[in-house]
Amino acid sequence: MEQGKFYKKISADTNNLNFNFSEIWKHRDLILLLVKREFVSKYKQTVLGPAWAIIQPLLTTVVFTFIFGNVAGLAECGAVPTFLFYMCGNIAWQFFSGCLTATSSTFIANSGIMGKVYFPRLCMPVSTTLSQLISFAIQSAMFLVFLVIYLFIPEYSIGINLCVLMAPVLILQMAMLGLGCGIIISSATTKYRDLQFLVGFGVSLWMYATPVAYSMDLFKSSAVLHIIARANPMTPIIEMMRYGFLGGQAGSLDWLSYGWSWIFTLVVLAWGISLFNKVERTFMDTV
Repeated sequence: MEQGKFYKKISADTNNLNFNFSEIWKHRDLILLLVKREFVSKYKQTVLGPAWAIIQPLLTTVVFTFIFGNVAGLAECGAVPTFLFYMCGNIAWQFFSGCLTATSSTFIANSGIMGKVYFPRLCMPVSTTLSQLISFAIQSAMFLVFLVIYLFIPEYSIGINLCVLMAPVLILQMAMLGLGCGIIISSATTKYRDLQFLVGFGVSLWMYATPVAYSMDLFKSSAVLHIIARANPMTPIIEMMRYGFLGGQAGSLDWLSYGWSWIFTLVVLAWGISLFNKVERTFMDTV
């Protein structure tokens, strides 16, 4: 036999954009175990447990409704309940920020596991993002309960429309955007630990740059501020979510800014995967 048939050349994968979906799918059992670990550890040794998934957005919505809605008057949503206006925005934002914050510490938090056992490293941030879906599902169920209650109160007008069918796409986009931003930060923190302290502050600033605490009608008198607000990739997502569930008084449709939002999401995700694949080869030397 020819000598070349006895050997196989093995080389490192130099394609940083390789998502390697087939290999990740083969490790789906591991991902499910990691999702369970993430969710259980999040509420471990707490008195109320998973109930915090409801309490936290509920309290935040109450505070936003009182301060920003009633006192500051920033929620110009017409006959739509101010409480639902803020709850819809809060739940969507907490899902996105949860994906971003949780995945931003992937390398640091899991260096012990990654240094001992081989598996596709992207399984870690993917499982972290999926675990956020559990809390989001619980919070969404709470929102739907309040939505049904307000539907039977005559003084309010809620215009549920066909755009509500866009909800799964919007959820997927938020998960992709949060995953992309999170793994970029996670990759950078292997060398620059200062970023760990800036993540929470940066996410808070991003929230106030997004129409979570206020309505986009706040910028109707300034074309420049309106364009700047629309440049935020989370703005059309929040607005479309509100428009679908609550009607035109609570949100708006801007397909141009929504298209830009998708472009931004895909670019960030591609950049994040590329950076993640590059760093994971040598991160044990710097962590």
